[in-house]
Amino acid sequence: MSFSLYAATIPSYRQILGAVAALVQTADAFCTEKGLAPAEIIEARLAPDMFPFAYQVKSVAVHSIGAIEGVRKGAFSPDTTPPPDRFAALRQRIEDALASLEAIDPAEIEGFLGRPMCFVFGERRIDFTAEEFLLSFSQPNFYFHAATAYDILRWKGLPIGKRDYIGKLRIKR
Repeated sequence: MSFSLYAATIPSYRQILGAVAALVQTADAFCTEKGLAPAEIIEARLAPDMFPFAYQVKSVAVHSIGAIEGVRKGAFSPDTTPPPDRFAALRQRIEDALASLEAIDPAEIEGFLGRPMCFVFGERRIDFTAEEFLLSFSQPNFYFHAATAYDILRWKGLPIGKRDYIGKLRIKR
């Protein structure tokens, strides 16, 4: 079987982004049901030195479509803009990422193989091939931020489980 960079990235990005979108919706409904200010979830963090829920959600988009855009440009830099501070804006960020991923032609992603690109943050520069960047840097970050967003919601008492994290399975039809 030959390697497909598209198959190794885009379907999983879409699956987990869909799950994160549902988690944001669940968090919004939880706040309404419990009479909580949305900031209690949006600004929640697992530890004082960790980023809050909103940052985790933003980073799922950054390390999926943002990573693809970085490969297109030949360079990726972290998104240092503040994350959205409302559930609707968080949902929109994820929906925009999903729409962009759905519009990608698989041939474009396959064309990335072997292409040089770099991670740039301030004076720091790390050189990669596109596939090394996507699979060893952005994809692990993508899953880390998705899991951390899920973990924050569990810690705040939302009635969610592993299926909520996994999202819609891609099953044989």
